[in-house]
Amino acid sequence: MNEEQILCACSAYERKYYLNPRYASLPEAIKEELQILAVTLTEDVGGVFTMEFDEDGTLYMSTTAKENDFFYDEIGSHLKIKQYRVKYSELLHNLEAYYRLFILGDEAERAAILEEIDDTSD
Repeated sequence: MNEEQILCACSAYERKYYLNPRYASLPEAIKEELQILAVTLTEDVGGVFTMEFDEDGTLYMSTTAKENDFFYDEIGSHLKIKQYRVKYSELLHNLEAYYRLFILGDEAERAAILEEIDDTSD
């Protein structure tokens, strides 16, 4: 995976959070929410948590762990990610739109967003 596609990562091993500088233009509230989300997940299940975009702009969340990490909760990580997909669905959708619009320069996405803005202003 290309590093530019990584949005953020958090490691329970190093107790560090990383936000890719390419996404520094995101609003502070969103950056804070991403940090809370990532840190909470790694505190709960351990390992390393990443959020990254694929080529078409879909945002994926995943966890990995060191071999022989007996404290890592693989099942819990899948459940927590599933829970986050529901709880943060609007945030995740907006991050995907941001990626498609500002990183990929997707004209169709730009038109859809402008149309949605016009519909809400009526």
